[in-house]
Amino acid sequence: MADRSASAEWQGNLFEGRGTVSADSSGLFSDAGVTWAARTESPEGKTSPEELIAAAHSACFCMALSNELSTRGHAPGRLQADATCTFVDGKVTTMVIDVTATVPGADRAAFDEALAAAEQSCPVSNALRGNVDIRVTASLS
Repeated sequence: MADRSASAEWQGNLFEGRGTVSADSSGLFSDAGVTWAARTESPEGKTSPEELIAAAHSACFCMALSNELSTRGHAPGRLQADATCTFVDGKVTTMVIDVTATVPGADRAAFDEALAAAEQSCPVSNALRGNVDIRVTASLS
C-alpha cells in the first residue's frame, strides 16, 4: 500500500479568492497558486484541479501502457501522453489523452491491443470512468 498526500488552502470567496496547493509527500511543489480565474479563464502562472488531474492521468497512462506493452513482449522506447481535462459548467466532463509512442518491434495491432488494455488498467482512468468521458488517440512510430 502506498499513501500520497497533498494539501490546499483557500482564502476568500470562490470567484475573488485565491489559494495554494502543495505536493506534501514528495515536496516537489509547494504553495502553487490556484484561483477560479485560473480554472475557468487564463492560468496566468497558476494551476487548477483540472491541470493536476490531467498531469496525474498522463503519467499514470504512460505507466499503464508501458506495462501492457512490456508484458506482451514489446518494451517501449518512448511514450509521450498529452492529457487535456475539460471543465464545463462546474463539472469535469472530458479527458482526452493523445499518446505518441516509439515501440521497437510492435506492429499496429499489437500496439492497439496494449493501448486498449492500458485504458482499462490505468488506475486514474479507472477512478474517472463512469464520470468523465475518456478519449484516447495514439500514434505509433
